[in-house]
Amino acid sequence: MGGVQNKASRTAQQVALFRALETARGHDRVFDDPLAVRFLSGGYRWLARAARVRPVGLRLSRFIDSRWPGPRPSAVARTRLIDDLVVAALRGGARQVLLLGAGYDSRAYRLPGMSRVAVFEADHPATQAVKRRLIRGAVRPERRGHVTFVPVDLLVEDLGEALLRNGFAALEPTVVVWEGVTNYLTEAAVDATLRRLADLTATGSRLVLTYVDRRVLDGVIDAGAVAGGGQAGRGAVDVRVRPGAPGRLSRRAGHAARSRHVHPGRGRPLSAAARAT
Repeated sequence: MGGVQNKASRTAQQVALFRALETARGHDRVFDDPLAVRFLSGGYRWLARAARVRPVGLRLSRFIDSRWPGPRPSAVARTRLIDDLVVAALRGGARQVLLLGAGYDSRAYRLPGMSRVAVFEADHPATQAVKRRLIRGAVRPERRGHVTFVPVDLLVEDLGEALLRNGFAALEPTVVVWEGVTNYLTEAAVDATLRRLADLTATGSRLVLTYVDRRVLDGVIDAGAVAGGGQAGRGAVDVRVRPGAPGRLSRRAGHAARSRHVHPGRGRPLSAAARAT
């Protein structure tokens, strides 16, 4: 279990690096995440700061993409897509936000409308302890009063009990973001979490989750073989809570779902890919 947590924590650092590199692009970036660099340590932070010199940042991104094809643009595209979905849900009446397995997600502090609703960040206690320390040093107290941290290990603890214990309002219109987590959990843990989310949130709430194709996780095929390249083995699901609705996901957890690939299409500007539905 410790190995899984260590891998998840490394991934959180890598995603923060990719967000910091995108932020450093300046005028043509697809989102602005000024806190991303604050979550980095050692060499990662040095790279992110060097990337503020535009030619250095562009060369660094090209090097990463040639050495490890897919993860960086996938992380950038899904960040923008999820940003847009969360903002739309808030405008549509969501009254609370749950960032499930939040990692180094900074949406609570940078997206419009977030400060007006209750935000709950649920994550493994070890990862969350590091983030809380970093947030205290980067965000003024008056800008973080709407955020409640909920330490929980989804492999062994009940999500609903942890949330309710920390003030989560059951059956309120909610937008849930579950990004970059499901591939680290067992099928049983994912199933149990979906069921609890269906029980806890109001009809019409939104769940945005990312996933990795099971065949990729099992090593049966390479990620690029799923849909023609890059991180095509990864995707995002935008879900409305609809008890009793049909569909594979809803049969397990009372949801109706739409799936969207989040990898940038070849030859398309990244900003267009990030907005594609």
